[in-house]
Amino acid sequence: MTVPKLDPHIKGYQGYGLIQVITGDGKGKTTSAIGQVVRTVGVGKRAVIIFFDKGGEHYSEREVLQKLGVDCFAFGRDRIDSVSGRFDFSINEEDKAFGKAAMEQAKKLVLSGLYDLLVLDEVNSSTALGFVNGEEVLKFLETKPQRLEIILTGRNAPESFLKKAHLVSEVRLQKHYFYSGVKAREGLDY
Repeated sequence: MTVPKLDPHIKGYQGYGLIQVITGDGKGKTTSAIGQVVRTVGVGKRAVIIFFDKGGEHYSEREVLQKLGVDCFAFGRDRIDSVSGRFDFSINEEDKAFGKAAMEQAKKLVLSGLYDLLVLDEVNSSTALGFVNGEEVLKFLETKPQRLEIILTGRNAPESFLKKAHLVSEVRLQKHYFYSGVKAREGLDY
């Protein structure tokens, strides 16, 4: 393991205001970000999550997050077929429209000044798949308020996001029950 280089621009930094990326092919990226949301709320600060490419009502964490006072905004098609339960991997123009709407929502939330932590869940994968413009995300990060912490999650984080971030965590897949025929389980996988 290589020792990461010290970033002289943030040496001694305290408080909120950094950029984090949680990426990789393993399970737990969103779960990790939600853990940080819970910590934020636990110290009396405000958090908000924008879910990119996660339309539908079957995500069980959203209701409890809202009970904790976390604002949640979901964009995207419901990719789970209600009859077969299969995931739809196709990409179309509607996906791009949802990506654009999610970024517009992020800009509005930043302008509101109400939040200490903003999670852009699945923005990495949405960018890699072409629903979201990576340059737009980078410009957005440049204009964020100084004390707003931002977490970007999802597989295939672009190299430009990794370079911009102050913290990068990779969740690696070593084994997954899905490949043994176990379907997504309510309360554990969604």
